[in-house]
Amino acid sequence: MISLDEAVTARLESHGERFEVLVDPDAALSIKRDEFEGDLEDVIAAEDVFENASRGDRPAEGDLEDVFGTTEPLEIIPEVIKRGEIQITADQRREMQERKHNKLVNQITRNAVNPQMDDAPHPPDRIESALEDAGFSVDPMEPVEEQIDEALDALRPVIPIRFDEVTVAVQVPPDHAGSAQAKLRSFGDLEREEWQADGSWIGVLTFPAGLQNEFFDRANEVTSGEAETQIIKDEDDIKTR
Repeated sequence: MISLDEAVTARLESHGERFEVLVDPDAALSIKRDEFEGDLEDVIAAEDVFENASRGDRPAEGDLEDVFGTTEPLEIIPEVIKRGEIQITADQRREMQERKHNKLVNQITRNAVNPQMDDAPHPPDRIESALEDAGFSVDPMEPVEEQIDEALDALRPVIPIRFDEVTVAVQVPPDHAGSAQAKLRSFGDLEREEWQADGSWIGVLTFPAGLQNEFFDRANEVTSGEAETQIIKDEDDIKTR
């Protein structure tokens, strides 16, 4: 369950009665869209249905039966959310907007590069500034994933940007291969790997282009700076870093 501070109220008025439930705002939106795949008990603040949640008043069981055909809260809660309205305060709206704004910036930073700077990643503060210059505002009531394309359209007149992936080959020397390869191979999609006769490990990984600096930092960290990396753009064009 979540805390009361994290929950919003979903309210349904039917048959002259009011029914309220307390639920995580993002989960409520997913449930309303029939996209929720988690455990309902993890995203509610109370396994209960209220007539007035702020006072803790509960509806009569007969009213629950009349409207929902059951008195089981876990069966009723999704119905209240789907058929009702999600009530959020101004403070909750600001908090949701800030959280989704940060998530949007993170998603763009992870995936975006600057095509005019040899596909270098954009730092988060540049994305933040460009979104502000573009006048883009995150909708707290929509999933971040559904706002990325709109955000990119707003960013393109402000900064050169595109979403891309990068493929990197990394060679780890024998002294670090055993532990380092396990930490590096999970960073992205492992395209192929080879163990050399001297005990060194070579892996080729593909991951969002915005993460390349993070990958290089990790490779240096787990090999004490002894890793060799190559950005593979195509078979005839290999850039060594």
